[in-house]
Amino acid sequence: MLGAANTSFHPPEPPVDHWGLDTPLPTFPVTYTLGRKHGVTQILGEDGKVVETFRPYYISKDKFLKDTERMITMITDGPLKSFCYRRLKYLENKFQLHVLLNELRELHEQKSVPHRDFYNIRKVDTHIHAASSMNQKHLLRFIKKKMKTEADTVVLEKNGRKVTMHEVFTNLGITAYDMSVDMLDVHADRNMFHRFDKFNAKYNPVGESTLREIFIKTDNYVNGKYFAEVLKEVLSDLEDSKYQQAEPRLSIYGRSKDEWDKLAKWAISHDVWSSNVMWMVQIPRLYDIYKAKNMIKNFDVILDNIFTPLFEVTNDPSSHPELYRFLQVVSGLDSVDDESKHEYVQFDRTTAQPENYVDSENPPYSYYLYYMYANITVLNAFRRSRGMNTFALRPHCGEAGHVNHLVAGYLTSESISHGLLLRKVPVLQYLFYLTQMGIAMSPLSNNSLFISYNRNPLPEYLMKGLNVSLSTDDPLQFHFTKEALMEEFSIAAQVWKLSSCDMCELARNSVLQSGFEDKVKIHWLGPSYREEGVTGNDVSRTNVPDIRVSYRYEAMVDELTNLFRTKHL
Repeated sequence: MLGAANTSFHPPEPPVDHWGLDTPLPTFPVTYTLGRKHGVTQILGEDGKVVETFRPYYISKDKFLKDTERMITMITDGPLKSFCYRRLKYLENKFQLHVLLNELRELHEQKSVPHRDFYNIRKVDTHIHAASSMNQKHLLRFIKKKMKTEADTVVLEKNGRKVTMHEVFTNLGITAYDMSVDMLDVHADRNMFHRFDKFNAKYNPVGESTLREIFIKTDNYVNGKYFAEVLKEVLSDLEDSKYQQAEPRLSIYGRSKDEWDKLAKWAISHDVWSSNVMWMVQIPRLYDIYKAKNMIKNFDVILDNIFTPLFEVTNDPSSHPELYRFLQVVSGLDSVDDESKHEYVQFDRTTAQPENYVDSENPPYSYYLYYMYANITVLNAFRRSRGMNTFALRPHCGEAGHVNHLVAGYLTSESISHGLLLRKVPVLQYLFYLTQMGIAMSPLSNNSLFISYNRNPLPEYLMKGLNVSLSTDDPLQFHFTKEALMEEFSIAAQVWKLSSCDMCELARNSVLQSGFEDKVKIHWLGPSYREEGVTGNDVSRTNVPDIRVSYRYEAMVDELTNLFRTKHL
């Protein structure tokens, strides 16, 4: 651990020019031709064929479907279900025995670490939406302030007529004094259980889409000025807390090719940046809505609009200079929408290729995920070859709907958000354990929408040793305090009687799952954090006792030796 002593607990201060505006854009000796085939961007050489370096990264639809079928056969196999259920039950009981034997030792080890406690270890909100990252009181205060200070500012154009902030609120019959949290009506209530449509409507302050358009959109008449301002206040609060980080989701819809450039311009021109944040981009599954409005011809248009700009900027950064700089602080892509919607189309070998998909129905979840994955794997190989950062696919998965979503998530994703349905699928749950795939869980969000708090599977997942972390999802709808992530931790600790060690383990998992750069994680978790077992744990940074890490490692090795029928060497 000699390196650990020489590595400071805090990453170095970020440069003043954090967007790299004064740094010249990189140039590359070779630029490729880009083409499209069956929904995936092709990197072509001078001969018009796919460049050999990238050929292994093209995953065919047939291969994906074959693996999906194999997985579905596995999760429905009776004896395998029994085997996995027993192993998971064994892991749960084994952990309870570990706690009975070692709880006091773990606590003693934590007490012997100077300075470090739960409040000053790094914790990342691995799943939060930028549009609802502020709490309701914060948004109310912000709107009231703007009503008073910018009443005469033109905020939108209606039927060719410019409308000021004052006129908007006069038309609604609201004054700054009248406004209250109850009138804002953005918080989840008891009528929202299993009603995702009502939940989406809560994004409209005072039930008015106009206010959402003005205050929580990046692309509007004021060029997202107010959204940037309120986000910067949220980021400032995060920086004040110092030890809390977040990965907020910003939206790209795939309706037009300039969306990425507009988003990058918005972020850079308003300087929406913080060392406590890595951005993620969420892609809503809204093909059917665009198709009904005749905004697109086929599914490939969406894929083209989402991925072509990313390939272009990797091929030649000068083609989208602002996007090149913005992508340096983007850690991954997310796929979002209501998973409980019925899927009328099945994804199989007969399903049309994206360029021929002109159905009015939305493609199934696995169709979206496969084509995102197929493009991201090639894009990451391309970016890696150019020395650029890469993107993880971390979709919403297993919140509701069919268990097949989890199969698609398992095959394509680096980590997932929610994973509630794993409680019903022991085979997949055991696979998630063995592969240590990340699961960002939001019990307060689930409590309002899909499953009551006391039935949430998070404590069982944690006992079994799955790689789970706590996240907030939508503080605007579900939280009351300024520090939403701490509220999430405090309620979980009270309801499930989590120990200090459990909470520190959840916090460490959140950092491991997050898309923050390796050079930053080294300061937060220690220079050896990628090593397995106790070697990879620096208790002076994580506050997770070596006893707990050692137990997790030994339990995993036991499972693997049992599976592969090997003996301990």
